[in-house]
Order: sequence, then C-alpha cells, then structure tokens
Amino acid sequence: MIKYERILAVIEADRETQPALSRAYELAKKTGASVTAMLVVYDLSYDMTTMLSPDDREAMRDAVTKEHAGWLKKTLDDLGFSKTDIVVEWNNRAFEAVVHYVIDNSIDLVVKATKRHDDLASVIFTPTDWHLLRKCPSPVLLVKDHEWPENGEIIAAVNVGSEDDEHALLNDKITVIANDYAALLSGNVNLVNSYPATPLNIAIEVPEFDPDTYNNAVKHHHELEMNTHSEKYAIDSKRCYVKEGLPEKVIPKIAQDIDAELVIIGTVGRIGISAALIGNTAEHVIDELVCDVLAIKPDGFISPLSR
Repeated sequence: MIKYERILAVIEADRETQPALSRAYELAKKTGASVTAMLVVYDLSYDMTTMLSPDDREAMRDAVTKEHAGWLKKTLDDLGFSKTDIVVEWNNRAFEAVVHYVIDNSIDLVVKATKRHDDLASVIFTPTDWHLLRKCPSPVLLVKDHEWPENGEIIAAVNVGSEDDEHALLNDKITVIANDYAALLSGNVNLVNSYPATPLNIAIEVPEFDPDTYNNAVKHHHELEMNTHSEKYAIDSKRCYVKEGLPEKVIPKIAQDIDAELVIIGTVGRIGISAALIGNTAEHVIDELVCDVLAIKPDGFISPLSR
C-alpha cells in the first residue's frame, strides 16, 4: 500500500484554481500524509536593481516574498486548506527550488498542475514540468482540474519485452504502484505495452526476410511476457494491451479509448546532450496524454541537482 508521509503541492500564482492542492489533499486524506504548499516567486525587475545597495535589493526581495506569502495564505484559507504548511521561495528557476526542497525534506510525492489547452483538447507541459520529470527524485504527479471517480481506469505503462534488468525492475515498481493507486481510489489497473513494427530496411535489404513471420514472433514474445507479468500481479488478461507501434502513439490511444484517469509511467530522467539527441520515450508519451500522469523514477536514481 502507498505510504506517503509528506506531499508537496506546487502552487502557481497565475492560476484561478489550484488542482494540485486539491489532488494533494485527496491523496493525503487517504494516506494520512501531511501537505505542504510551495510557491516559487521571482520578480524580473530585480535583475534591473544592480545599482541598489545589497540591503535595498534584499529588502525588495523580502517584500515581494512576503506579499506572495500573504496571497498564498489567503488563497489556502479561501479554499478551506488553512492548516496547510506554507513555503515561499525566491528563485528564477522554479524547478531547482522544488527539487532542492524535495531532497532536503524527504518529500514522498510532488503534485503539480498542468495547463489544458481547450481548443486543442490537449495538455501543455511547461518547462518546469519537464525539468521536474527529469530531475526530481520523488514521483511527480501532473494533474488536470477534474475529479478522480471511483472505478476509474488506471494505466501502468510497462515494457515487458525488454530483457534489460533495469526495465524489469521498473516494470515491477510501476505495476505495484498502479495496484496501490487502484486500491486507494477503487480503480482498475490496465497494463499497456507496445512493440516495434518490422524494420523496413531489413525487409528491403534482405530478400529472404519474411516480415510477417518476424512480426508474429515479436508479437508472440511480448504477449507471453505480458501474460507472465500480469499473472504475477493478478491483473485480468482482459485489461492487458499489447499493441504494435511506438509507445507515444499506443499508450495515449489506449488511454483515450478506455477513458483513463491516470497513466503511471517510468522515466529514467535522461538529461543533457543525450536527451537532445536521443530523446526520452516517457516524455514523448507524456506529451501526447490528456489525463493525469504519475512519473516514477527507477530505484537508486540520483538527481543531478543533489548537493
């Protein structure tokens, strides 16, 4: 069962509603965790005050921080969350402040709202979202402004076809957490796994290559591995999906088809040049989803922002 002791809700001053706070309290009520509301502030005019004395600059920063702390307290009072702990930090890189607070205070879960673009029926992820997905050691829950109904559908995005030990351990971790959330929310767990299509270059360059035989063998391998994995965690085979295609297409399509409330996915947190050149499969998947997303790191992950 999920054991959250400390949940951090990331507050955004430019939002009329605070779905991250609502979702954090929903989970806190079910787990007994405490909730901290964190607001990261920065005034760009501060960069133009280099002519002022250090004391004057500090006074300006303190005044802005105090003003936002007052706003946050009033907002929490108005929403009925008056007993929430408040943290207001000054930083022009919000994700750094959040990750450092997570590390320094042993936060079990970070909850942050995403921005919905109604015209496109999609979710827009901010740079802060992406940095948290890559660098935050704790699970990150990105939420929309909606309820989690009972008997809702939860997807555990797994990669059962891989022989890599790290992937196998992450599959287990994701599935355990999915089952825990299903128990917590009276929901249903669905396992989703994609497998690659036949490489066209092989089919063209090797005349004796039979793409149908190859494709059937790959599909059969993934189906067998999915059966083994689903039986291990007592998940009904009717809720197991093994589909050909890229994960960033297969997972969002199934999430849409079954009207999933939450997708749980693993992310290795690739950063730097490798992220730019190779990309991160989890991020491509997340970018296509319009439901809530819980991003999980492998055990032993160390944030590049660790001090």
